[in-house]
Amino acid sequence: MQPGKQPGLQMPQCRMETVMDQFILAPAPQLMTLFEGVYTPSAQGPIHISHQELYPLAQAFRTLFAAHALSLGDIQVDARQQHPAALQITLDPRIITRPDAFQLLIYPSRVELLAASPAAVFYALQLLKQIFRQRATLPCANIQDWADFAHRGLMLDISRDRVPTMATLEALIPQLAELRLNQLQLYMEHTFAYVGHKTVWQTASPFTGEEILALDALCRQYYIELVPNQNSFGHLHRWFKHPAYRPLAELPPESETRPFSLCPTDPAALGLLSDLYAQLLPHFTSTQFNVGCDETFDLGLGRSATACESQGKGRVYLNFLRQIHDLATPYGKTLQFWGDIILDHPELIPELPQPIIALNWGYEADHPFEAQGAQFAAAKIPHYVCPGTSSWNSLTGRTTNALGNLAAAAQAGKTHGAIGYLITDWGDNGHLQPLSISLPTIAYGACQAWCSANTSTSDLAHMLSLHLFADASGHLAEGLLALGDVYLQAHLPMANQSPLVAPLLFPGRPLAPELTPALWQAAQTAIDQALDKLNHHTSQHPEAALITQESEWIGQLLAHSCRLGAALTTSECNSAADLPRDIRQALQAELETLNAAYPSLWLARSRPGGLGDSQARIHKILALYQGVTP
Repeated sequence: MQPGKQPGLQMPQCRMETVMDQFILAPAPQLMTLFEGVYTPSAQGPIHISHQELYPLAQAFRTLFAAHALSLGDIQVDARQQHPAALQITLDPRIITRPDAFQLLIYPSRVELLAASPAAVFYALQLLKQIFRQRATLPCANIQDWADFAHRGLMLDISRDRVPTMATLEALIPQLAELRLNQLQLYMEHTFAYVGHKTVWQTASPFTGEEILALDALCRQYYIELVPNQNSFGHLHRWFKHPAYRPLAELPPESETRPFSLCPTDPAALGLLSDLYAQLLPHFTSTQFNVGCDETFDLGLGRSATACESQGKGRVYLNFLRQIHDLATPYGKTLQFWGDIILDHPELIPELPQPIIALNWGYEADHPFEAQGAQFAAAKIPHYVCPGTSSWNSLTGRTTNALGNLAAAAQAGKTHGAIGYLITDWGDNGHLQPLSISLPTIAYGACQAWCSANTSTSDLAHMLSLHLFADASGHLAEGLLALGDVYLQAHLPMANQSPLVAPLLFPGRPLAPELTPALWQAAQTAIDQALDKLNHHTSQHPEAALITQESEWIGQLLAHSCRLGAALTTSECNSAADLPRDIRQALQAELETLNAAYPSLWLARSRPGGLGDSQARIHKILALYQGVTP
C-alpha cells in the first residue's frame, strides 16, 4: 500500500484551514492530515458496523469516547450504510487489501473507519486512545495507516534464567498490543513442562500446557499471535547435563567440553524432538513455529565429524533442518529458523525446505542486514529481520546501539522485502537486567516495525513518557535512556556487550587496557546522574515504583562493576581475590547489600526457577572478595 495509491483512501470533503500541532503517537501513522474543527457528534448518535463480528470493538470505541464526554448510542449492523451514524465502522478487504490497513476520517459530526480486518479496527482504536491522551477533543483528520511489516513481534528469552510470571505477561501483552505488535514468542530451551522430562525442567519453574492455553487465548483478544518457540539443535546444554540425554549430544560422553548441540546424524535426536513437538505445539493456535537451530558451535566436532567431512558441514546442517521440517509439517505450522548457520553456506539457501521463514538476526548498529537480506531475497526465501534490545551483557542496556540496530533492521527489511520484524530480548549470563531496562527499546522497535519513515529518536523520551510510563515530568524515560548510554563512557565498542560489565560478568578475563581509572570514574558519574534524573519522575504508571526500584538496583550493580574495575586497574590486579584486603572488604559489603535485595526484585516479575543460577554470578564475585579463587 503506497501513500495516495490505496483504493478507498479518499480525502474528506472539508476545507483544510489550519494544520494543528503534530501529535506524538507510538507508532506514528503513515499519513495524517489535520483539519480545522473537532468531532462533536449529536448526543446518542448511533454506531453502525458492517459486520456482527465488530460488535466487541464497537463497544470498546463507545467506552473510549464516553470517557471523553462523547456519548454514543446503540450499536447496529448496517452493512448497506444507508443511514447516518456518529461512528461508522466498515470492513472491506476488497478496497483496503492489506490486513493491517485502515483509513480514519474524522468529521465534525461523524467518524468513518474503513478497515481491512478486525485487527486493523483494533489498531485504529489504539491510535485514538493515544490522541485522547494528549487532548480532550478529537480533531478533524484524515488518517491513512498501514504497517511496513506484516509480522511484528517480540521474543522474550525465558531460558537464561528468567521465566516471567503469568501476571508479568498479562500486564505486558496489552502494552505490546497498543504498540501494534502482533506476535509474541517465548524462547524455550528447557522451560516447558514436558511430560516424561521432569528432570530437565523441575527446578526451572516452567510453563505448563494450561498456562500456554491461557496466554494464547489472551493474546488473541489483543490480536497477537503467540508463536511457539523451542530450540531444536544447539543451545541444549541444559538437557545434556543430565545423564539420560547426554548420549544425544554431538560431543561424545567422554568429551571434557560442555556439549551444546544435538548430534544430527543420530536418529534418537529426532525421536526426542518428535516427542517435544507432539506435547508443545497443540497448545498454540499460531500457524508458525520457531525451531531455533542457531549457533551450532560444536557441529562436526564430535559424532557427526565423518558426515561433515564427506558431505560438508552446511549440507549436514541442512539435512537435519529438513528432517525437523518434516516433523513439524503435520501440525500445520510454517517453520521459522535462525538464519546464521545457513548464511555461512549461501549456496544452500535455495535448497531450504518450503514453506519456511529465515530469521535474520544481528544485534549491532552496523550489522550487515542489507547484504544478508539480499541473499534471502535473491533465493526467494521469506525472512524476518531480527534486531535486539541490547539489554543483555550490559546490565543497564546500550541505548545508542539498540536504536541504531533497530532502525537499520527496519530499513534493510523494507529494502529486501522482509515479511516480518522480530525484536529480541535475550538473557545471556544470568539475565540480571530487569524488564524495565528493555521497555524503551521494545517500544522504539515496535514503532520501527510499523512505520520506520516516521520514527525518529528526537521525540523518543516524550513518546515513552506519554504512552509507556504516564510520566508528565519525562524523567523516567530520560533516566532510563541515559542509564542505557552509560556504556559510551568507556569509548570502547564491543560486540554484544558493554565493556563496563566485564569485571562482574567475566571475572576471569583481563580488562581492556583502554579502561583507565578516569573512564571507570566517568561511568560512575554518568550512572549517578541518570539515576538522579530517574528518581525524580512523576509517573502514574501502575508499575512505576517497581520500575524505579529495578532501575536503581541494576544501576547500582553496574556502578559496583565500575568500582571493581577501577580497583583492579589501579591496583594492577587480574583478579578481585588479589586486591588489597580493605578494598575487598568494602566491595564485599556493598555487593552483599545488592545481593540481599535481588531475590525480592526478581520475584516481582519472574518465577523462582532460575534465580539461583542467576545469583550464582554474584556469589562468584563475593567468593573472590573473600579471597577464594575458583
